[in-house]
Amino acid sequence: MSRIVFTDLDGTVLDRETYSWEAARPALAWLKDQAVPWVMVTSKTRAEVQHWRRVLGNVHPFVVENGGAIFVPRSYFNRTIPGAIRRSDYEVIELGKPYADLVRGLVAASRASGCRVRAFHEMTAREVSAACQLPLDLAVLAKRREYDEPFEIIDTERADGLEAAIHAQGLLCIRGDRFHHVCGRHDKGAAAQLLAGLFCEFYGQQTVTIGLGDSQNDAALLRTVDVPVIVRSRHVRALLQCVPNAFVTDCEGPEGWNEAVLDILRNQESLRIATEV
Repeated sequence: MSRIVFTDLDGTVLDRETYSWEAARPALAWLKDQAVPWVMVTSKTRAEVQHWRRVLGNVHPFVVENGGAIFVPRSYFNRTIPGAIRRSDYEVIELGKPYADLVRGLVAASRASGCRVRAFHEMTAREVSAACQLPLDLAVLAKRREYDEPFEIIDTERADGLEAAIHAQGLLCIRGDRFHHVCGRHDKGAAAQLLAGLFCEFYGQQTVTIGLGDSQNDAALLRTVDVPVIVRSRHVRALLQCVPNAFVTDCEGPEGWNEAVLDILRNQESLRIATEV
Protein backbone atom coordinates (compact mmCIF):
# COMPACT_ATOMS: atom_id res chain seq x y z
CA MET A 1 0.00 0.00 0.00
CA SER A 2 1.40 3.38 -1.04
CA ARG A 3 1.18 6.62 0.91
CA ILE A 4 0.97 10.17 -0.38
CA VAL A 5 1.19 13.39 1.63
CA PHE A 6 -0.76 16.42 0.45
CA THR A 7 0.21 19.58 2.33
CA ASP A 8 -0.33 23.29 2.51
CA LEU A 9 2.83 25.41 2.90
CA ASP A 10 2.30 28.57 4.97
CA GLY A 11 1.68 27.78 8.64
CA THR A 12 2.53 24.11 8.07
CA VAL A 13 5.85 23.26 6.40
CA LEU A 14 6.75 26.96 6.59
CA ASP A 15 6.44 29.19 9.64
CA ARG A 16 3.68 31.69 8.83
CA GLU A 17 5.72 34.65 10.11
CA THR A 18 9.35 33.83 9.32
CA TYR A 19 8.88 31.25 6.53
CA SER A 20 11.49 29.09 8.25
CA TRP A 21 11.21 25.34 7.62
CA GLU A 22 14.02 24.25 9.92
CA ALA A 23 11.71 22.47 12.38
CA ALA A 24 10.28 20.37 9.53
CA ARG A 25 13.70 19.12 8.43
CA PRO A 26 13.51 15.66 10.15
CA ALA A 27 10.18 14.79 8.53
CA LEU A 28 11.30 16.08 5.13
CA ALA A 29 14.40 13.92 5.34
CA TRP A 30 12.31 10.90 6.36
CA LEU A 31 9.92 11.38 3.43
CA LYS A 32 12.86 11.51 1.03
CA ASP A 33 14.52 8.46 2.58
CA GLN A 34 11.28 6.45 2.42
CA ALA A 35 10.43 7.69 -1.11
CA VAL A 36 7.01 8.93 0.05
CA PRO A 37 5.68 11.58 -2.39
CA TRP A 38 4.70 14.84 -0.77
CA VAL A 39 2.61 17.22 -2.82
CA MET A 40 2.40 20.95 -2.19
CA VAL A 41 -1.26 22.08 -2.29
CA THR A 42 -1.21 25.82 -1.75
CA SER A 43 -2.62 29.23 -2.57
CA LYS A 44 0.84 30.22 -3.78
CA THR A 45 1.62 30.84 -7.45
CA ARG A 46 3.51 28.51 -9.74
CA ALA A 47 6.52 30.84 -9.53
CA GLU A 48 6.48 30.72 -5.73
CA VAL A 49 6.10 26.94 -5.61
CA GLN A 50 8.97 26.45 -8.02
CA HIS A 51 11.12 28.51 -5.64
CA TRP A 52 10.12 26.42 -2.63
CA ARG A 53 10.53 23.13 -4.50
CA ARG A 54 14.15 24.09 -5.15
CA VAL A 55 14.71 25.12 -1.53
CA LEU A 56 13.04 22.03 -0.05
CA GLY A 57 14.26 19.52 -2.62
CA ASN A 58 10.77 18.56 -3.75
CA VAL A 59 10.47 16.78 -7.13
CA HIS A 60 6.78 15.82 -7.06
CA PRO A 61 3.64 17.25 -8.68
CA PHE A 62 2.11 20.32 -7.07
CA VAL A 63 -1.17 22.23 -6.89
CA VAL A 64 -1.23 26.02 -7.11
CA GLU A 65 -3.60 28.87 -6.28
CA ASN A 66 -6.22 26.99 -4.25
CA GLY A 67 -6.64 24.18 -6.76
CA GLY A 68 -6.50 26.35 -9.87
CA ALA A 69 -4.07 24.02 -11.64
CA ILE A 70 -2.06 20.84 -11.16
CA PHE A 71 1.53 20.80 -12.41
CA VAL A 72 3.03 17.37 -13.06
CA PRO A 73 6.72 17.14 -14.04
CA ARG A 74 7.05 15.67 -17.53
CA SER A 75 7.32 11.85 -17.52
CA TYR A 76 6.62 11.71 -13.76
CA PHE A 77 3.87 9.10 -14.27
CA ASN A 78 5.51 7.59 -17.36
CA ARG A 79 2.41 8.38 -19.38
CA THR A 80 0.63 11.24 -21.06
CA ILE A 81 -2.13 12.71 -18.88
CA PRO A 82 -5.44 13.06 -20.75
CA GLY A 83 -6.57 16.67 -20.96
CA ALA A 84 -3.27 18.08 -19.74
CA ILE A 85 -1.50 20.95 -21.48
CA ARG A 86 2.23 20.71 -22.09
CA ARG A 87 3.94 23.78 -20.67
CA SER A 88 7.72 23.95 -20.30
CA ASP A 89 8.77 21.02 -18.09
CA TYR A 90 5.24 20.19 -16.94
CA GLU A 91 1.97 18.65 -17.93
CA VAL A 92 -0.66 21.04 -16.60
CA ILE A 93 -4.25 20.25 -15.68
CA GLU A 94 -6.07 23.57 -15.51
CA LEU A 95 -9.15 23.65 -13.28
CA GLY A 96 -9.43 27.40 -12.77
CA LYS A 97 -10.58 30.44 -14.73
CA PRO A 98 -8.14 32.88 -16.36
CA TYR A 99 -6.77 35.50 -14.01
CA ALA A 100 -8.17 38.42 -16.02
CA ASP A 101 -11.70 37.02 -15.61
CA LEU A 102 -11.23 36.81 -11.84
CA VAL A 103 -10.06 40.41 -11.58
CA ARG A 104 -13.04 41.62 -13.65
CA GLY A 105 -15.41 39.55 -11.54
CA LEU A 106 -14.01 40.87 -8.26
CA VAL A 107 -14.20 44.48 -9.45
CA ALA A 108 -17.79 43.98 -10.60
CA ALA A 109 -18.77 42.30 -7.32
CA SER A 110 -17.15 45.10 -5.31
CA ARG A 111 -19.14 47.71 -7.22
CA ALA A 112 -22.40 45.77 -7.03
CA SER A 113 -22.13 45.25 -3.27
CA GLY A 114 -20.64 48.63 -2.41
CA CYS A 115 -17.90 46.80 -0.53
CA ARG A 116 -14.43 48.17 -1.11
CA VAL A 117 -11.56 45.74 -1.47
CA ARG A 118 -7.80 45.94 -1.96
CA ALA A 119 -6.58 43.19 -4.27
CA PHE A 120 -3.18 41.98 -5.38
CA HIS A 121 -3.56 43.50 -8.85
CA GLU A 122 -3.81 46.92 -7.17
CA MET A 123 -0.81 46.39 -4.90
CA THR A 124 2.85 46.87 -5.66
CA ALA A 125 5.35 44.14 -4.87
CA ARG A 126 6.53 46.20 -1.90
CA GLU A 127 2.97 46.43 -0.57
CA VAL A 128 2.53 42.67 -0.95
CA SER A 129 5.87 42.20 0.78
CA ALA A 130 4.72 44.27 3.76
CA ALA A 131 1.27 42.65 3.95
CA CYS A 132 2.63 39.10 3.80
CA GLN A 133 5.92 39.70 5.61
CA LEU A 134 7.63 38.35 2.51
CA PRO A 135 11.07 39.25 1.18
CA LEU A 136 10.64 41.51 -1.83
CA ASP A 137 11.87 38.91 -4.32
CA LEU A 138 9.25 36.43 -3.11
CA ALA A 139 6.54 39.12 -3.19
CA VAL A 140 7.34 39.61 -6.88
CA LEU A 141 6.71 35.89 -7.40
CA ALA A 142 3.48 36.10 -5.39
CA LYS A 143 2.09 38.66 -7.84
CA ARG A 144 2.55 36.32 -10.83
CA ARG A 145 -0.97 35.01 -10.50
CA GLU A 146 -2.80 32.82 -12.99
CA TYR A 147 -5.88 31.27 -11.33
CA ASP A 148 -6.65 33.09 -8.07
CA GLU A 149 -6.76 36.70 -6.80
CA PRO A 150 -6.13 37.45 -3.10
CA PHE A 151 -7.78 40.53 -1.63
CA GLU A 152 -8.46 42.36 1.62
CA ILE A 153 -11.97 43.52 2.54
CA ILE A 154 -12.01 47.18 3.55
CA ASP A 155 -15.74 47.54 4.32
CA THR A 156 -16.02 44.49 6.54
CA GLU A 157 -19.66 45.21 7.42
CA ARG A 158 -20.54 44.59 3.75
CA ALA A 159 -18.55 41.35 3.43
CA ASP A 160 -21.65 39.14 3.14
CA GLY A 161 -22.95 41.24 0.26
CA LEU A 162 -19.59 41.05 -1.46
CA GLU A 163 -19.48 37.27 -1.17
CA ALA A 164 -22.99 36.99 -2.61
CA ALA A 165 -22.01 39.26 -5.50
CA ILE A 166 -18.90 37.15 -6.17
CA HIS A 167 -21.05 34.02 -6.28
CA ALA A 168 -23.43 35.80 -8.68
CA GLN A 169 -20.42 36.17 -11.01
CA GLY A 170 -20.07 32.37 -11.03
CA LEU A 171 -16.96 32.57 -8.83
CA LEU A 172 -15.99 31.41 -5.34
CA CYS A 173 -14.79 33.43 -2.36
CA ILE A 174 -12.38 31.47 -0.15
CA ARG A 175 -10.89 32.64 3.15
CA GLY A 176 -7.17 32.06 3.68
CA ASP A 177 -4.97 32.96 6.63
CA ARG A 178 -4.10 36.50 5.55
CA PHE A 179 -6.42 37.20 2.61
CA HIS A 180 -9.69 36.28 1.03
CA HIS A 181 -9.36 34.76 -2.45
CA VAL A 182 -11.61 34.91 -5.49
CA CYS A 183 -11.31 31.96 -7.85
CA GLY A 184 -13.23 29.69 -10.19
CA ARG A 185 -15.36 26.84 -8.95
CA HIS A 186 -12.47 24.70 -7.81
CA ASP A 187 -10.70 24.01 -4.54
CA LYS A 188 -7.71 22.21 -3.08
CA GLY A 189 -9.75 19.09 -2.42
CA ALA A 190 -10.86 18.53 -6.01
CA ALA A 191 -7.31 18.97 -7.28
CA ALA A 192 -5.88 16.61 -4.65
CA GLN A 193 -8.53 13.99 -5.42
CA LEU A 194 -7.73 14.10 -9.13
CA LEU A 195 -4.02 13.84 -8.45
CA ALA A 196 -4.53 10.98 -5.99
CA GLY A 197 -6.28 9.08 -8.79
CA LEU A 198 -3.23 9.51 -11.02
CA PHE A 199 -0.97 8.22 -8.24
CA CYS A 200 -3.26 5.20 -7.72
CA GLU A 201 -3.08 4.34 -11.44
CA PHE A 202 0.69 4.83 -11.42
CA TYR A 203 1.29 2.56 -8.43
CA GLY A 204 -1.31 0.03 -9.52
CA GLN A 205 -2.50 -0.38 -5.97
CA GLN A 206 -4.49 1.29 -3.25
CA THR A 207 -3.06 4.51 -1.87
CA VAL A 208 -3.53 6.12 1.54
CA THR A 209 -3.67 9.90 1.41
CA ILE A 210 -2.61 12.14 4.29
CA GLY A 211 -3.51 15.83 4.20
CA LEU A 212 -2.16 18.67 6.34
CA GLY A 213 -3.46 22.22 6.56
CA ASP A 214 -3.97 25.05 9.00
CA SER A 215 -6.43 27.52 7.40
CA GLN A 216 -10.04 27.52 6.28
CA ASN A 217 -9.04 27.27 2.63
CA ASP A 218 -7.59 23.85 3.53
CA ALA A 219 -10.97 22.45 4.60
CA ALA A 220 -11.77 20.95 1.19
CA LEU A 221 -8.38 19.25 1.08
CA LEU A 222 -8.80 17.80 4.56
CA ARG A 223 -12.28 16.47 3.74
CA THR A 224 -10.89 14.65 0.68
CA VAL A 225 -7.98 12.70 2.21
CA ASP A 226 -8.01 9.47 4.20
CA VAL A 227 -6.09 10.97 7.15
CA PRO A 228 -6.81 14.68 7.73
CA VAL A 229 -4.46 16.63 10.00
CA ILE A 230 -5.02 20.17 11.25
CA VAL A 231 -1.75 21.86 12.08
CA ARG A 232 -2.64 23.93 15.12
CA SER A 233 -3.51 27.58 14.43
CA ARG A 234 -6.19 30.14 15.26
CA HIS A 235 -8.44 28.39 12.72
CA VAL A 236 -8.66 25.07 14.58
CA ARG A 237 -12.25 25.49 15.78
CA ALA A 238 -13.55 26.49 12.35
CA LEU A 239 -11.70 23.64 10.67
CA LEU A 240 -12.98 21.05 13.16
CA GLN A 241 -16.54 22.09 12.33
CA CYS A 242 -15.79 21.19 8.70
CA VAL A 243 -13.62 18.13 9.40
CA PRO A 244 -14.62 16.77 12.84
CA ASN A 245 -12.60 13.57 12.38
CA ALA A 246 -9.31 15.41 11.85
CA PHE A 247 -6.25 14.99 14.02
CA VAL A 248 -4.93 18.20 15.59
CA THR A 249 -1.25 18.69 16.32
CA ASP A 250 -0.03 19.95 19.67
CA CYS A 251 2.38 22.43 18.08
CA GLU A 252 1.89 25.07 15.42
CA GLY A 253 3.71 25.54 12.13
CA PRO A 254 6.60 23.35 11.03
CA GLU A 255 6.96 21.88 14.53
CA GLY A 256 3.40 20.57 14.35
CA TRP A 257 3.81 19.46 10.74
CA ASN A 258 6.96 17.54 11.62
CA GLU A 259 5.20 15.92 14.57
CA ALA A 260 2.25 14.78 12.46
CA VAL A 261 4.21 13.45 9.48
CA LEU A 262 6.58 11.38 11.61
CA ASP A 263 3.91 10.08 13.97
CA ILE A 264 1.36 9.09 11.33
CA LEU A 265 3.69 7.69 8.72
CA ARG A 266 5.62 5.69 11.31
CA ASN A 267 2.27 4.22 12.38
CA GLN A 268 2.46 5.67 15.87
CA GLU A 269 -0.64 6.55 17.84
CA SER A 270 0.50 9.64 19.70
CA LEU A 271 -1.78 11.98 17.76
CA ARG A 272 -5.35 12.05 18.96
CA ILE A 273 -8.58 13.33 17.50
CA ALA A 274 -9.24 16.55 19.33
CA THR A 275 -12.51 16.76 21.23
CA GLU A 276 -11.62 19.96 23.03
CA VAL A 277 -9.55 22.88 21.73
